[in-house]
Amino acid sequence: MQIEFYGATSGVTGSCHILRANGHTVLLDCGMIQGRREEMERNRRPFPFSPDKIGAVVLSHGHIDHSGRTPLLVKQGYRGPIYAQNATVDLCDILLRDSAHLQEKDAEYNNRWRARKKKPPIEPLYIMADAEQTLENLIGLRYREKREILPGIEIRYQDAGHILGSAIVEVWLSENGRQRKVVFSGDLGQYDTPILNDPTPVREADHLIVESTYGNRRHRDRQATIDEMGEIISEAAHHRGNLLIPAFSIGRTQELLYYFGTYYEEWGLDRWHVFLDSPMAIRASKVYWEYRHLYDEEASKLRRRIHEMPHLQNLRLTPTPEESMAINRIKSGAIIISASGMCTGGRILHHLKHNITRSGAHVMIVGFQAPGTLGRALVDRKPTVRIHGDEYRVNARVHTVGGLSAHADVDDLGHWVGQFENNPRVHVVHGDEEPKQAFRQYLAESLGLSADIPEPGELLEL
Repeated sequence: MQIEFYGATSGVTGSCHILRANGHTVLLDCGMIQGRREEMERNRRPFPFSPDKIGAVVLSHGHIDHSGRTPLLVKQGYRGPIYAQNATVDLCDILLRDSAHLQEKDAEYNNRWRARKKKPPIEPLYIMADAEQTLENLIGLRYREKREILPGIEIRYQDAGHILGSAIVEVWLSENGRQRKVVFSGDLGQYDTPILNDPTPVREADHLIVESTYGNRRHRDRQATIDEMGEIISEAAHHRGNLLIPAFSIGRTQELLYYFGTYYEEWGLDRWHVFLDSPMAIRASKVYWEYRHLYDEEASKLRRRIHEMPHLQNLRLTPTPEESMAINRIKSGAIIISASGMCTGGRILHHLKHNITRSGAHVMIVGFQAPGTLGRALVDRKPTVRIHGDEYRVNARVHTVGGLSAHADVDDLGHWVGQFENNPRVHVVHGDEEPKQAFRQYLAESLGLSADIPEPGELLEL
């Protein structure tokens, strides 16, 4: 029995690990590497294993850095089952189709440039047909449902509280009368995140593979974050401009809508027109509202009381390009939630072009902004920004709201790991070098646990 560590060992994205037992091979996640273009080019490198030798794929959740290379795996010959929590299956239907569309468009754009430079064309990483084949292979499982996926290999999903359908993966490996239990955290959410349940405690494991995205950070107090959002909305109302909120389509958008519904009267939202202007976010939100049996107690009570989600009388969904363009004729009184979350593309760019130079406009940043992105330039208070090739002076007020991360911070991670009762061997992954090292030290000092940081390609005998 073996664990082989691959993706997300030298960074945050590209989650991918292998388990072997009883002559069978399981892939834990098959995520895409994200970031700058040179980093994303690594997705084109061959898999460090043969796709046709994989017996089953097990996804922790739908985010592209955990699921985004499954269509490439299928393109290269994989035809086996791909397991995911039921809600993840529905979200993957949105995310993988969108990813395939982007791959096709990106290749088309690059090939026009390459043709002008008399360079040979490139193929998309994968195409829509590959994504559709992948979706056909998806098999949905409920939380707490134990399933034998290959002879001698059983899995069970537990709620990770990160996004809808996100899962901690318990894996039992059996070989020659011996059994080992491996637990893979996937991405863990914060405790007390709205809508979602807290990460489910797991009590026993022989080996624990745990993420460390924010292994060196403590998030801001949630109530302080909520109060700050209310103050920003009040200030924006006073200046009689529009309020733009770049937001990730899955998770962050739904969290915002939940808060808007909860604090509708307190924040004076009745005087605003609220637009959800992202086709992906609209589709994802509908999935969120359908899976009410996965809500936490507070959200379940709200749903029973108001009989709908979200509770926003003035919310308008704008899926078509024409509806989106019409928003830009509004000079005042609009709250526009739109993707992408880091302002790297999508409709939010058009809304920024029409509002960023207005002194009465406001921009509320509610998520992490990677270096080199437009969102990061706004956070860094750059006096001008480039959008679609043109320079724009930033006259709008930019606010950065902390505390809305979908990832557990170091205290949340430590609390979850501390619930294991048998001191498993810990392997820290899915983090940049500094957070990984910091979290390893935290585990040693706070919990007395010895942890290692696997190298890419490292093989561990169980």
